[in-house]
Amino acid sequence: MDRQPDRRPEGRATTPCRPTAQDQDAPVVRRPRRAVAGALTAALLGGAALAGCSSGSPANSAVSSAAAAVESGISAAASAAASAAASAAGGVSSALASAVASAASSAEAAASSAVAAVKGGLDAKGDVTAAAVTIGSDNKAEVQLTVTNHGQQSARYVIQVNFTDGSGNVLDATAVTVPDVGAGQSTQVTARSNRDLTGTVKVDVANAVRY
Repeated sequence: MDRQPDRRPEGRATTPCRPTAQDQDAPVVRRPRRAVAGALTAALLGGAALAGCSSGSPANSAVSSAAAAVESGISAAASAAASAAASAAGGVSSALASAVASAASSAEAAASSAVAAVKGGLDAKGDVTAAAVTIGSDNKAEVQLTVTNHGQQSARYVIQVNFTDGSGNVLDATAVTVPDVGAGQSTQVTARSNRDLTGTVKVDVANAVRY
């Protein structure tokens, strides 16, 4: 049989077959990694930004520390007060006095720690005035505090309040946190004792910081 002549037009290039996924000898296609690297970088930067936004400011941390310290002191004071009540029921006066003193000491230490937790604060005892102590229907001592910001910018406060007897002995203590007070402005807050107090009860603003 005669061989048929090649009828392809002269000068036209033929298109080579492209390798498919099934071709075992097909060359490996290297894809650009720039887009992938960019996506990873964006993800990392986004994570860092979120981490930065989630952390609180030093002032907020100080307030949280103060609240934790006061709560701890209240728990210790309540426990000691319960021991005091049990001792009183048993008629052990010396144990009662010791338990009351322990409760007062624990509460005072907690309130002092709350103030100390505020780093970089300014002494602000001069910004705080206290009214007379009253005893509420629940036998807790209460006192109204007036806080006047004598600074040049708005500020927050942490105030240590000691409740004392007529001789100046500390019966109980607490710490009060005051939110933003504008420069030259005043606000009022109430401090309450952690446990029941009776008899003559006075107040001593032992410490206060503005920050």
